[in-house]
Amino acid sequence: MTKQLTHRRAALEGKRIIRRQLAARTVAEAVGPITPGCEVYGLSKGQFSLIDLIQYCLQAIGMAAVTISTWTAANSDIGFAYRLMTGGAIRSLRFLVDFSFPSRQPAYCAALRETFGDECIRISKNHAKFVLIRNEQWNLVIRSSMNLNENRRLETFEISDDRGMAEFLEGVIREIFDSQPAAGQFDKRPIDHIKDFERLAEQAPAELAPAAMTSTDTRKFYDPAPYGNDLARTGLTYLGGTRK
Repeated sequence: MTKQLTHRRAALEGKRIIRRQLAARTVAEAVGPITPGCEVYGLSKGQFSLIDLIQYCLQAIGMAAVTISTWTAANSDIGFAYRLMTGGAIRSLRFLVDFSFPSRQPAYCAALRETFGDECIRISKNHAKFVLIRNEQWNLVIRSSMNLNENRRLETFEISDDRGMAEFLEGVIREIFDSQPAAGQFDKRPIDHIKDFERLAEQAPAELAPAAMTSTDTRKFYDPAPYGNDLARTGLTYLGGTRK
């Protein structure tokens, strides 16, 4: 049976704030004050990053536990997140990244692992960008089109203080962390990550579901056609690039 992977919010009662300050030079100017129960939606042109949003929220609510779900990250933002943690702003930090990240950005991935350790990181088929910033008084959720890197393009962001939404996303993160041990996750083949992904929120099947075998990633890495890119046939691993 599939668990419900949606969350329906209660009425906002006029608390949503929409900001159109594309020319804003700072996060503070673009976001405005963080208040209990707030919801702020805005657009940027990339003049600030997701890390800047996280720092602004931490300054508003104090030390908190932070969870970051992202498709990619840059070395400078990894370093900045580390300085926030060592400076006492972040109580604990977890990352969920896409399974292509280790081979697509090996240097950034190595920096992430070296800085925070494998226990703080999980890998999945992931394109969801959100951040949880939580302490005893606050349950901030940042939903954004931004990855954890600077990108001078039109981006969206939404900051909400919502316990229900935070608990919903926390439950998904907890399931991924609990079901996938840190040891060996960076040595897995793409098909192993695909299997883990298909089991998410499911009663774990013994074999891959039909939908998984026809997914874009499966066809990309395990095409059985005579001239297809079948990594099982060639013996090459996506993450390591070595023959077995």
